[in-house]
Amino acid sequence: MFATNPFAELSASIAPAVMQVYVVIMIVLVAAGTLFDIVHKGSAKYFFDNWRRSRRKAQQVDGGELLSIAVQTAVVDVLASGEFCNARRRVAHLLTMYGFLIHVITTVVMVFGYPTPVAPTPDILPLLWWIGGLMVCVGGYWFWFFIRADVTAEGNSPFRVMHADLFILSLLASVTLGLIWAFLQTRGSSGANVFFGLYVIATTVLFGTVPWSKFAHMFFKPAAAFEKRVSYANGTRSGLPGPADKPETFGSAREQPRHY
Repeated sequence: MFATNPFAELSASIAPAVMQVYVVIMIVLVAAGTLFDIVHKGSAKYFFDNWRRSRRKAQQVDGGELLSIAVQTAVVDVLASGEFCNARRRVAHLLTMYGFLIHVITTVVMVFGYPTPVAPTPDILPLLWWIGGLMVCVGGYWFWFFIRADVTAEGNSPFRVMHADLFILSLLASVTLGLIWAFLQTRGSSGANVFFGLYVIATTVLFGTVPWSKFAHMFFKPAAAFEKRVSYANGTRSGLPGPADKPETFGSAREQPRHY
């Protein structure tokens, strides 16, 4: 099961070209949705306007320091999700983020590079596809049932769904249904076709609803993190006061909140 390319097996019933066109359409939807989100919400305009205002009243930051800030942003804020102070949230986020990247990249490689059994798929690719999908499931379901603030702090049901949950729910649905489909396909189960259809629907929702979900925030966060570090370096801090020596403690003094 872990050494079988599910998309190569699928080529017996669906032409590889159809699968490849579908993947290209999903990529276009993400790009178009992100651009629409930027224009509609004015995110880029706000970012660059704020950047220009801060530069006019800022201290000079040389090129070497900017390079150092860029490296820190990439390593700490992007690769290590350093914005999360809570260790559980950080681990869950990293599992989901890296699992999603591994799952998507191996999907694209297998669909375009090894679309049929004629070109044997290296065993490492299906294995990574499964590992990436399972990482998404572990991180995503852990977050959904045990880490969300409205569940752990406010006592709401984990099955309470809001508009902001569109991204995480469609992501979990897509990956979970994809893994179930691949498992059933290797077993020759007749139910594999049903789960494949559901997998396509969930994946289309995931990549086709970028303007209405939190999908695009993964592209904004690195820029925002970089701007924040630069504002601290040049002394502007976006007009906000510096951090206090003893930050305010939220919640009851007897019981520390778990989600901050």
